[in-house]
Amino acid sequence: MSTSMRTGVGSAFGSCGELLQGVTAGDDRDFLVTLPIRQGSVAVFEPGTGDGEIETVPPHKSKARRLAELMLERSGHRQPGRLTIISELPEGKGLASSTADLVAAARAIADAQGRGIDAAEIEDLLRGIEPSDGVMYPGSVAFYHREVRLLARLPALPPLTIVLADEGGQLDTVDFNRRAKPFTAADKREYTRLLGGLTEALARRDHHRIGEIATRSALMNSVLRERPHLDLACRAARGMGALGVVIAHSGTATGILLADDDPDYLGKLAEAQRISAEYGTAVSVHHTWRPRPPDWPGSAGAPATMRPRAGSSPSAATGHGREARAAVR
Repeated sequence: MSTSMRTGVGSAFGSCGELLQGVTAGDDRDFLVTLPIRQGSVAVFEPGTGDGEIETVPPHKSKARRLAELMLERSGHRQPGRLTIISELPEGKGLASSTADLVAAARAIADAQGRGIDAAEIEDLLRGIEPSDGVMYPGSVAFYHREVRLLARLPALPPLTIVLADEGGQLDTVDFNRRAKPFTAADKREYTRLLGGLTEALARRDHHRIGEIATRSALMNSVLRERPHLDLACRAARGMGALGVVIAHSGTATGILLADDDPDYLGKLAEAQRISAEYGTAVSVHHTWRPRPPDWPGSAGAPATMRPRAGSSPSAATGHGREARAAVR
């Protein structure tokens, strides 16, 4: 099959670590719960001519190139061109930068082909490349990251702020996910209970319970790798009345979680930044991305591609196509 292609654009949001990550009881399946943020990645595919290969910009985005080549091979159309990735997410820190790049690239190639692409197809493409976060879905989801399969869609996130401290260095997510996890049967039962509790807390918009579960997940995960500043972050969060602590379970970042409707929000934000700067090599502030209709699944008129809302940031949008092209021009 040979079809003409146009310039295509796609985008995807990142995840500020995870609200929860562990192993389910009974079937021993690794899962995580995404914490979508407004920063993300945008991909632009510009079709070329001749028999050349796909060029990626920056050149080290080899996984995105592999995905683009796979999509073109499946369509029967070996199309040379340039794939440019523009990302606001630091690499190797646990903010789903790699998955965001891949999801944005998949949407850009599909857009260049003049078609939509749903989350299930993106999962299938990513499954052969690397373990992945669930950022191909709008909103927060529970996701089997090693299997690259959806576990469950979760209720909408409340408006939250994460003050994130980077502890320095980088972590290879693929290598980290190969390691055996020394969780006991009791740990796995607790993780399963925590997932149920988090689902209920999101439905009730129970900010404090959300923070408690995120903090518990961070502490349980500390058996997998050293977290030299986790205790400090937990003490600081308790001392200032923050919701709790969130971490990049397979990354280098630790965050203090705040409710946007806290009466003392500005004071706690300043205090969280001050504390984080004591041990972080870099401190950043992130806000949850909370899709609303027409982005949310099942909304009237919502297409499978989940195009971005008018006025939404291209880096936060999950859609692709005409709106995204206009946004990056």
